[in-house]
Amino acid sequence: MGKKVIVSEAVRNFADYINRVAYRGESFTLVRGNKPVAELAPVVAGRRLGDLPYLLASLPPLGEAESRDFADDISAARTDLSGAPVRDPWGS
Repeated sequence: MGKKVIVSEAVRNFADYINRVAYRGESFTLVRGNKPVAELAPVVAGRRLGDLPYLLASLPPLGEAESRDFADDISAARTDLSGAPVRDPWGS
């Protein structure tokens, strides 16, 4: 959650808040009557999860040796990460 800003303040200085989001990566929580009502934050760059099937379908098929190597890489990564602490993706 970003810095709290009263909605009327955000309206009066909208261009400034948009510039701070766009160029500084800042985030703001818009508040009306002491209640959060919206967030103003940078757009997440990258692809959407809905694009995953198309992306996977567009990849070239792996040969038998490549498939084994890939499976070995995944197995090794799982082993390496098994002792790593779990990170809360929602934490700030």
